[in-house]
Amino acid sequence: MFTGIVEDVGTVAALSPLRAGTAITVATKLPMETFAEGDSVAVSGVCLTVTRKGAGTFTADVSKETLSKTTLGGMRSGSRVNLERSLTLATRLGGHIVYGHVDGTGRIREIRPLGEARVFHIQADPSIMKFMVYKGAVTVDGVSLTVSAAHRDGFELAVIPITLERTTLGVARAGERVNLETDIVGKYVLKSLEGGEGGVTLDFLKDHGYS
Repeated sequence: MFTGIVEDVGTVAALSPLRAGTAITVATKLPMETFAEGDSVAVSGVCLTVTRKGAGTFTADVSKETLSKTTLGGMRSGSRVNLERSLTLATRLGGHIVYGHVDGTGRIREIRPLGEARVFHIQADPSIMKFMVYKGAVTVDGVSLTVSAAHRDGFELAVIPITLERTTLGVARAGERVNLETDIVGKYVLKSLEGGEGGVTLDFLKDHGYS
């Protein structure tokens, strides 16, 4: 489990083919004594398991499914990735609850300036957009952000300078794909509204004065 607060921007040092996927080695400035085999780490929003570590690097195996459904499938040596170690009970929850289970990818349609900040317009599939709400949380390439506008086919984010400086969003360009994870709370709410047994349904809300 993560918070969506990026700790470091790492660099893909090597990619090695496996029978069932790819081993990705990432160089990072994070202290390697805090990494151990079996630990979870979010790599641009994708939860991976550390299989080994070296001098300033860690390696994780990426399955074919993950490669096909996230931007990790398009990574090359030298690609920059957002990194976050899994949270602990002593960690401040500065962002929101993030699982690192990417729902799909979106595409940056436009980036426009807003004072010192930048507004990102990201196009996303309807299966993702149904969870997007104004002022709701979303994770973009592992970065916890707030939705500033939601449309039928996409959403917008106002990204402040410190986030641009400390994540890969600062060098992102229109046309690029990004990993998206919607808010887990919204998923459970929608499941209940769609008629989970014993849950909150639309009829239940109407019966109790909500319309």
